[in-house]
Amino acid sequence: MSSRENTGMALGLLGVIIFSLTLPMTRIVVQEVHPLLNGLGRALLAAIPAAMLLLIRREKWPTWAQVKGLCLVGLGVIIGFPVLSAWAMKTLPASHGALVNGLQPLCVAIYAAWLSHERPSKSFWACAALGSALVLGYALISGAGSIQPGDLWMLAAIAVGGLGYAEGGRLAKEMGGWQVICWALVLSAPLLAGPVIYLALQHQGPISSGTWWAFGYVTIFSQFIGFFAWYSGLAMGGISRVSQVQLLQIFFTIAFSALFFGEHIEPMTWLFAAGVIATVMLGRKTTVVTPKTVRV
Repeated sequence: MSSRENTGMALGLLGVIIFSLTLPMTRIVVQEVHPLLNGLGRALLAAIPAAMLLLIRREKWPTWAQVKGLCLVGLGVIIGFPVLSAWAMKTLPASHGALVNGLQPLCVAIYAAWLSHERPSKSFWACAALGSALVLGYALISGAGSIQPGDLWMLAAIAVGGLGYAEGGRLAKEMGGWQVICWALVLSAPLLAGPVIYLALQHQGPISSGTWWAFGYVTIFSQFIGFFAWYSGLAMGGISRVSQVQLLQIFFTIAFSALFFGEHIEPMTWLFAAGVIATVMLGRKTTVVTPKTVRV
């Protein structure tokens, strides 16, 4: 791999580390706040610093073709994944949701082959399938693999979220990584304002400080800063290849759950983590034909 691709992998890993706290923090929020208010509200508030950054940098408006792509990004990572995963966290433990989310990288790679015309080799698909199988195997062995209504919400979140990831990575090659999420947030804001205000007015009862801190995290980091690194990484290292780093997100989520919430981690978890890391490292050595990058 070239130094550019290695940088892309490192940025992707940074994005994954930031995203790994999203589900635990979302689970905290939805215990007191309606899932729709959490999912849409975090995007509306994140649009404020996004608009300020675009104004300060005097970024030019996206083209109509880019706007259409940004609509897909908005559907996937601004509306779809935040809302659907919030509904899932109403009934699922964060660790369970993280296990199901292990299918996301394979989903992103499939979208990348469709939208960005990336052409991964058979060995890449084998590594991606093996990594996904290890994650699902861990879910089954750990007892979190049974199908529940929350699982269906998470699967839907993965389907639309993967689309937002892949299309955002494609646009980042033209616009730049942080520009993609900023424009997607700003363009979505007018559609979000009405529902968020209505839901906020319907809310009853106090909101604890812990919930506010968790909501602040999913707003500033999960919905905004994390995408700076993630989309730049996808653009530099290739969407299909870098997306596989997200296989590690489950283990970061579990590790953070132990660190911040006192959850016990079985030795088996680290064995599966080592196996997933091995598939990601093997995947780095496979061939993926990607279109020429225009901009980072």
